[in-house]
Amino acid sequence: MEQGLALLFPLFLGLLQPGRGGRLDVEPPEPEVAVAVGESRQFTCRLACADGRAASVQWRGLDTTLGSVQSGVGSSVLWVHNASLSAAGTRVCVGSCGTFTYQRIVRLLVFAFPDQLTVSPEALVAGRDQEVACTAHNVSPAGPDVLSMSLLLGGQELEGVQTLDRDMTDEPQEGEDLLFHVTERWLLPPLGTPMPPILHCQVTMSLPGLELSHRLPIPVLQGPPPIMTPLEPLIITPPESPITTSPETPEQISIHSPRSPDPKPANSSTRPCHPEIHQVSAPGTLELLCEAACGPGVAVSWTQAPGGLAAYKTREAGAQAWLTSGSVLWAECHPEGWFQCRLDPGGQMANLYLVPEICSLSSSAALWTGSLVLGLLLLVFLIYRLWKRCRPSRR
Repeated sequence: MEQGLALLFPLFLGLLQPGRGGRLDVEPPEPEVAVAVGESRQFTCRLACADGRAASVQWRGLDTTLGSVQSGVGSSVLWVHNASLSAAGTRVCVGSCGTFTYQRIVRLLVFAFPDQLTVSPEALVAGRDQEVACTAHNVSPAGPDVLSMSLLLGGQELEGVQTLDRDMTDEPQEGEDLLFHVTERWLLPPLGTPMPPILHCQVTMSLPGLELSHRLPIPVLQGPPPIMTPLEPLIITPPESPITTSPETPEQISIHSPRSPDPKPANSSTRPCHPEIHQVSAPGTLELLCEAACGPGVAVSWTQAPGGLAAYKTREAGAQAWLTSGSVLWAECHPEGWFQCRLDPGGQMANLYLVPEICSLSSSAALWTGSLVLGLLLLVFLIYRLWKRCRPSRR
């Protein structure tokens, strides 16, 4: 649509005629140019008339903010400063030599692709089918033809992965910009032996003349976590800063929850707070408390539990949220897995992995059953002795 309007633009001015006698050059020469949000870019348009006459050159905008333009004899320079998403659109350079007119069209693409990835769960357990989700935050554009997501093992896509769904939510920003959070979920096959130490979630943005990728490591626990006695879970708390990787430094591996993107500027002096999970239950039952020691205006909520949140009782009160099992048998008979709670606003996560003792009879039930079996054996023995003593002897 924009290119069609751009072609008609000089006609509206009454300028377009069959061109000859000069060449209109634009730098950069590509018809589509991608610029990141916040960056600046310069576009230069030049025309030299074949007959030596002075050429007139001018940048024009089409249904968009043009930018800063400085024109002179034979050239025109367009600056796009601190590009915003709303600055995307078509620019047209129009040049003329006497009665002959020329034009070049440039389509400006503005994108947002920060290195802000999160995964859930933060660590995988080898030897079982499991779901994993990866989210790219604050991106634009976000269509599947531009943004692709995959799971990598050793630099190659992991085989046997089943894509479950893809979800995209928008996040309005100041002005007219609109950013998106894109989440893709997969069902993983059981990871083989020897188990890989780490997988990666990779998100790639493909634009004309540009391809960018970000990766986030997902550690793989080498076998299930050790069996723990009731009320002795592994508590995972978020680190003070997000995990970052670069070609110059070794990759960091952590099973901590990566900090969700902070909507505030990077130079903000406000230190983000994080939720924490504590166990407050008595022996034989489960009760967990998620709390955030932050200022007013924050709230925490439970987002994940083994077997689904519907199997538990939850109660939320601002910066505190409780989760109880509702059953005294929880500590001995329950599905193992991750408990997770979330802080809002901010989206920081706290996680806890629990593995119960092997489901078995309680000690009192086991003692009663053993006593019953012993009593039956003793009764059979007494009946046998009485039968031998009382039966008539053969002569």
